[in-house]
Amino acid sequence: MSFNVQSSIDPLSEHERRLTKRRGEEDRQERIHRRVSQARLTAFLAGIVLLWLALESRAVPIGVPAIAFVAFAGLAAFHFGIAAKLRRSKAATEHHLSAIERLKGRWVGKGDAGERFATLRELEGHLYAADLDLFGKGSVFERICFAGTAFGRETLANWLTKPAVIDVVRSRQAAVAELRDKIDLREDLAVLARESPSEGIDVAGLIAWGQSPFEKPPTWARLIAPVLAVFAVLSLVAWLGFDRGGIPFAIAVVLNIAFARPFQARTERVLKPVARKADELLVLAATFKRWEQDSFESAPLQSLRGRLGSSAASEIDRLARLVFWVESRRNPMFMAIAPLLLWSTQFAFAVEVRRGRIGPKIADWLEALGELEALASLATFAFENPLDVFPELVAREDGPLFDAEGLGHPFISLQECTRNDVLLDPAHRLWVVSGSNMAGKSTLLRSVGVASVLGLAGGTVRANRLRIAPMTLGATLRVSDSLLDGRSRFLAELNRLKKLVELADTSPPLLFLLDEVFSGTNSSDRRVGAEAVVRALLDRGGFGLITTHDLALTAIVDRLGPLARNVHMLDHFDPDGSLRFDHIVRPGVVPRGNALALMRAVGLELPEIELPAPILEE
Repeated sequence: MSFNVQSSIDPLSEHERRLTKRRGEEDRQERIHRRVSQARLTAFLAGIVLLWLALESRAVPIGVPAIAFVAFAGLAAFHFGIAAKLRRSKAATEHHLSAIERLKGRWVGKGDAGERFATLRELEGHLYAADLDLFGKGSVFERICFAGTAFGRETLANWLTKPAVIDVVRSRQAAVAELRDKIDLREDLAVLARESPSEGIDVAGLIAWGQSPFEKPPTWARLIAPVLAVFAVLSLVAWLGFDRGGIPFAIAVVLNIAFARPFQARTERVLKPVARKADELLVLAATFKRWEQDSFESAPLQSLRGRLGSSAASEIDRLARLVFWVESRRNPMFMAIAPLLLWSTQFAFAVEVRRGRIGPKIADWLEALGELEALASLATFAFENPLDVFPELVAREDGPLFDAEGLGHPFISLQECTRNDVLLDPAHRLWVVSGSNMAGKSTLLRSVGVASVLGLAGGTVRANRLRIAPMTLGATLRVSDSLLDGRSRFLAELNRLKKLVELADTSPPLLFLLDEVFSGTNSSDRRVGAEAVVRALLDRGGFGLITTHDLALTAIVDRLGPLARNVHMLDHFDPDGSLRFDHIVRPGVVPRGNALALMRAVGLELPEIELPAPILEE
């Protein structure tokens, strides 16, 4: 099934249209917010004046200032709602401004770069994450991630670093194709994500809290606590308001302390994981609710939506409101009264009961939400790149396949992106790419690698057409030395190649991308070592591309026969003498180099030298 139906919506025009509309809404909410603020202040000042008149001169009935204060309270509640709407209007405006910046190529350094994933994958010795710039500033992750929760970001990172099997990829493609056209849903999710903490909602902590052992509060304690709270309040009112003496109140305080102390550790254990997380939980509940409001046609989205059920949003919302009331104990005006009401203890009981009800479900809800957010990220990227396509997944039992027409790198603008055809199949399993400096050889490898990563994650790729079979992936584009580890680049490259050769023995086939293989050693060792490694990879079923400056390596093709082919990328001199690169892949070995031309182009003055005759091997 193909999902490559060209959208009639121009993403830039759509975001500009919505930006104009959201700015209008923001201006309107700003005016209302300002007027309500003024009315609120007026009502409060009027209440103060009227209260003074009522108490000092009896000029107005005592009920009149009460009306003013009730009006103030009502305006305060209304003002809170208006402030929330204004916040969301501003977030929507920022969302469309960011989208326009992305579409104009100005996105680097403005999103979540996923640095923590880069560090983690580096420690794990990942075989292509750093090589293909999956994480870090200007990375694939920064460009496509729009998840509001840490779980969504983790899910997307896993998809980028672990190619999925065909059925899973096809399932994700169906979901991404449907979400691509749900612009309102994705906008609302982006607005909610902007209300989340900068590091995302702490879903791991919430899951751990939900899965910790449940301790049901004693029924007798839940019944006695409110009675003691009421007794404490009434005894305080009787003492201060009606001069009934302070002994009943003192007894109430002693009873409250005696009641609360045995539950103190338990109260802290229950409330600490959710302390100060009311706003975070409210955003999470709103995110669940927004997903629940939409209906879906594709089976994967229906399945994920079904895992949320009809209760995830309401249950998390109730938990958030309980936590909100718990946190009110920190209010300076309420802090002295809260202990009399056994506030922390009673709400700890309520939170624990809520945890017992929903705790086991939280992990599944958040896993489903993480997948939905990852799919929405891929869908947003697909919407913003309408000319990109979903790859066709081919179940090839008889060998590897990477068949691309018009392949390019998605981070190069459409106006500047040179597209090439790349065919690797059982009959043509190796490309040896020669070329001059800066000709685009590494970019070609990254284009193949990023297309494979995005395609097998379920997303769209920069190509006119792409057919791929299941594969594993490995690369050596960014292998480096380490002074701290006492490791040279050559040794680091050897270790990476050893892992790739071992990986090539597994299934599915290994797609290898080797950039300037063994450039850290002499020409003779490079030629012998490179051919040995390539033969080992091919013998184990691998397929891929290698690049080289050393034209002696291109002779590998002659010894491998039809399995391999030489291609090259060339430079051209313009009439004014400047060097130009067209990044087009051509058959055969590159006919010349450009090192001296580049040196002179940057102003490095060099004498004319006579090169020695080449040493011919017998």
